[in-house]
Parts: sequence; structure tokens; C-alpha cells
Amino acid sequence: MAPAPLAGGRLVLVVVVVAACMARWSEGIGVNWGTQLSHPLPASTVVQLLKDNGFDRVKLFDAEDGILAALKGSGIQVMVGIPNDMLADLAAGAKAADDWVATNVSNHVNNGVDIRYVAVGNEPFLETFNGTYLNTTFPAMQSVQAALKKAGLADKVKVTVPLNADVYQSPTGKPSDGDFRADIHGLMLTIVQFLADTGAPFVANNTFDANHDTLVAALRRNGYPNVSIIVGEVGWPTDGDANANPQYARQFNQGFLTHIASGQGTPLRPGPIDAYLFSLIDEDQKSIEPGNFERHWGVFYYDGQPKYPLSLRGGGNGSTLTPAKGVTYLQRRWCVMKPSASLADQKVGDGVSYACGLADCTSLGYKTSCGGLDAKGNVSYAFNSYYQVNDQDDRACDFKGIATTTTVDPSAGSCRFIIEIAPTASGVAVAAAVRVAGVMAAILAAFIHLVVPVF
Repeated sequence: MAPAPLAGGRLVLVVVVVAACMARWSEGIGVNWGTQLSHPLPASTVVQLLKDNGFDRVKLFDAEDGILAALKGSGIQVMVGIPNDMLADLAAGAKAADDWVATNVSNHVNNGVDIRYVAVGNEPFLETFNGTYLNTTFPAMQSVQAALKKAGLADKVKVTVPLNADVYQSPTGKPSDGDFRADIHGLMLTIVQFLADTGAPFVANNTFDANHDTLVAALRRNGYPNVSIIVGEVGWPTDGDANANPQYARQFNQGFLTHIASGQGTPLRPGPIDAYLFSLIDEDQKSIEPGNFERHWGVFYYDGQPKYPLSLRGGGNGSTLTPAKGVTYLQRRWCVMKPSASLADQKVGDGVSYACGLADCTSLGYKTSCGGLDAKGNVSYAFNSYYQVNDQDDRACDFKGIATTTTVDPSAGSCRFIIEIAPTASGVAVAAAVRVAGVMAAILAAFIHLVVPVF
């Protein structure tokens, strides 16, 4: 079903395990809505995009007021997230959790938003975190659970924690020998018991089918044989790596959707599967530490245009996704390297380093969508990315005199020189926060991963 694995990366699949009595199958499909974009679509536009394409569930990675407000009365079921950097405060006492629940759950539920889950933290037990969150994750979950109970929402809204697949493993490599990781075994059983007691989901990142069944075996082995499994995130990126392209993504996603539509399930867990695609829209501000493909998981481009035909009901019949409606763009202008400028000029290298540190150049590289550009094309792509991120400000297309604007589209072949979405009042605050948070990491990552290989 899947194409060759991504170089230096991993597929993302989140599995949510819930009590058997909560298992369900619907005609719709879920999707993950990430918001790490420099120019996000208006929340109302994205909600309409979800509805037009038949997505009936959405997973959010934070609790953004504007997005939750846009989901009011939509009929879409919601999972909201709490970032890892909030765990210590939530674990410290009841007030922080009470305040968070009042602001981000109670207010929106009372206003008609169908919130079903709160995800406390994200993969907090990754070995790369060196135990940073081992002592705060479960207490934070307890605090949020207590706050929901106090608010009278504990029966409707369930508390969970997304966990990476490294929290369970098989010593023999056989899925049937799966168990939880030895160093956190006791903690994992405490969390699983909490989830079972409250009817809440267990969330874990893994790959399908064998790793999924390793989780099934781990649950069975530890006395939880009757929980059901929901695939919360599954997908394939379309750019930023030699094995990330629309053809492979369509092959993988359509294969998976057809697989779950069959109702066959996995060897250790036959039967229907609920699923959430990863993800809805590309995010040009995501961290590229795992790989440049991290910004290209969407089944839609940044502007809500479909990347490839996809039948959400399975069957692979070439159904086309419905694009976002009413999208407003900046002017049809691009920033390119001046024809008279020389590649040998030190200002070129400096300019590309600067541009790629503050904008998205992940489509440049070996066998990527813009991998066929010549050296000047690479420079122009970097300059245009920076120009668009800065709302086509004339000052963002100078680079010490070696760049100029043009009304002639420089796109070539599979390489698309974008025109950015026009800023909206609802998106400005979100975009600004994302930019500030990611600037330093983006500068370093872009320089290491992009500038050096291209030049």
C-alpha cells in the first residue's frame, strides 16, 4: 500500500484507543488542521472547506479562539490540544486547569462547538526529551480532568495525551509480542488505567499495520483487550524529499482510505476503523528538524487548492476534492533575481541564506518540486518566498540591489512560484505569533538543510 519510506523521516500515524462502547463508524472522515502558516486562510473559509469535503471530525494542535469560534454550529467534532510547555503549570495546581478549561472548552461548548477531546501535551515521553515531561504529564491530565468534572463536562469531553510509538515495542519484532517500554512501563499502565476509567482515548504515533498491532498486543498483554482503536493521523507528504510527491501521496492516502472503507481492519484487530488524515493544509512555518517534507503533509496546498484526486470514501475512483472558496490573493507579482546580477556575487549567497531563514525554501532540493531549477531559478525562488511572506513589500525585494519584481509568472514545470494569500484580520495575530516563535529555528534549519545543498 505504501511507497518507499521517506529518507531521514517517518510517516506520521496517531492511534486513538477508546473504550469499546465508544467505538463508531460514520460516513465521514476526520482530518488534522494545523495552523503553523505565515498566511493562514480565514478560519471560516477552512470550516467551509471541511464541510464541503465531508470531514466530520477535526483534530487541532492548540485551542485558538478564532478557530473554535468558527466551528460553532458546524456539526464537526473537535479535539483540542495543549502544548507541552503548559504541562508544568497545569500539573502544579487546580487554578491553571480551571482557567484553561473555562476559556478554551466551557465557553466554546456553551456556544455550540462540539468539543469531544482535550489532548494534554504532544508526545511528551519521546526519549529525545530526556524525561523532561515524565513527572508533569499525568498530573496535568488529572488537573484537566478535574476541571472538566467541575465544569460539568467530564461526560462529554474526554482527556487524553498523544504519545509517540516509542512508548511501546516488541522485543522480537513480532507485533504479537508488543509491550510498553520498560523504563516507563508503570507510568504507561497508570495512564492507560486513567483513560479506561474515564472512557477517554489513548493516542500514539505509529505506522500501519504492524506497529498498530504491536499496540493492540501491548494493551492485551496488560489487561486491556477490549479497547477499540481509532487512527487519528495518517498521511504522506508531497514535497521536500525525493520520496515525497503528489503521486506517492495519492497512492498512499487512497490506498489507506480504500483499506479502511473495506472494514477489514488489521490482523490482530479486524473490523471497521475510524480515521483522521494528516493533514488538511500545508504549513510553511512548521519545524523542519525531522525533514523538509514536514511542511508538505496537506491534501490541500496552503491556499486550499487540492493537490491530487482523492476519494474519501475509498475505491480510488478519481474523485476530486472541493477547493476552498472565496480565497483572496495578493497581486500577481513575483520577486526574482535580476538578469544582470552575477551568481558569483557574495550578495547572492547572503541573500538566499537570509531569505530561506525567514521564509520557506523546502521545495528546493534533490528530486523536489523545484529540483529542476537552475542556479538562478533557485535564487529567484528563495527571493520570492521571502517577498510573499512579507506581503509583497517592495523593501522585501531588493537584496542589496540584486532582485526585482516581475508580473511574468516564473513558475516552471512542477515548480510553483506562489502568490501569497492576502492577510485577513482573523489571521494576522495567528501568523504573527507563529513567525516570532519560529524565526530563530527557521534561520538555522534553513541554512543547514537548504542553502548548503542548493549551492
